[in-house]
Amino acid sequence: MVKRDLLTLKDYTADEIKLLIDDAILLKNLRRRGKSILPYLSGLNVAMIFEKPSTRTRASFTVAVEELGAFPISYSAQELQLSRGEPVKDVARVLSRYHHAIAARVFSHKDLVELAQFSSVPVINLLSDLYHPLQALADYMTIKEKKGKIEGVKVAFIGDGQDNVFNSLAIAGVKLGAKVRVASPKQYAPTPQVLGEDVYSKIEIFEDPEDAVKDVDIVYTDVFVSMGQEKEREERMKVFLPKYQVNVDLLRKIGRDDYVIMHCLPAHRGEEITDEAIESRHSLVFDQAENRLHTSKAVLLYLLNPLWR
Repeated sequence: MVKRDLLTLKDYTADEIKLLIDDAILLKNLRRRGKSILPYLSGLNVAMIFEKPSTRTRASFTVAVEELGAFPISYSAQELQLSRGEPVKDVARVLSRYHHAIAARVFSHKDLVELAQFSSVPVINLLSDLYHPLQALADYMTIKEKKGKIEGVKVAFIGDGQDNVFNSLAIAGVKLGAKVRVASPKQYAPTPQVLGEDVYSKIEIFEDPEDAVKDVDIVYTDVFVSMGQEKEREERMKVFLPKYQVNVDLLRKIGRDDYVIMHCLPAHRGEEITDEAIESRHSLVFDQAENRLHTSKAVLLYLLNPLWR
């Protein structure tokens, strides 16, 4: 089997993304019927590298590996020689001789690319500064479950248009036929260099969030200060608040009542979203979080045992 990585959904076709989502829905249904343990990866082991803290990613991916019959081994950067200056390419060549796949949550996407370049086994992006593909897969799985489709749905992302979650949301959305909008300050607007010209040309970019949310199906937001941006916090808060907060006043501008609210979590309640919004009947944030488990399984099977069906 030819080695395949998942660093960004830019490298995957619409049909592949649809397959991953459909597989995740199938795996979710199997788990609900009591079939949690599916030994399709029995005898394998997966390395998980965490340079950044994690709740949902670490928990969901660890459980996904175990429930597929494989053995997860987690490493922090401090536990590896990376923290003492060992080259990424050396770590990649060593770990890939022990493990059947490497999943990494990193500060720099460049490190992830190098890890994949020198690894002989699949490398999976658990989050980088540029992309969060597993989150986008869970997001569109959730949208398909709740809206019955993905093609044609209108998604408005409010906040940082250069955010890693938005990048993957836009890339997958355009490939799947969703109508993606973003409202952000000019200095935080999306860039074609990261999204790719084909995706960038198909999204709608607004500066005013009230314009972006009109008649949409989904309102999505993420934190204004991501991990690694703590030194920019004061400056970012001045730019984003209160204009880009998802709150009741903004949601009234949608003009319909069948919208849903999404957030990748963790949420800084009172900043990018209010407690009232995230706890409302429109909120899908915990469905998204649950679906991280099922899409992780789908990706692992796709890369390590595509004949599992």
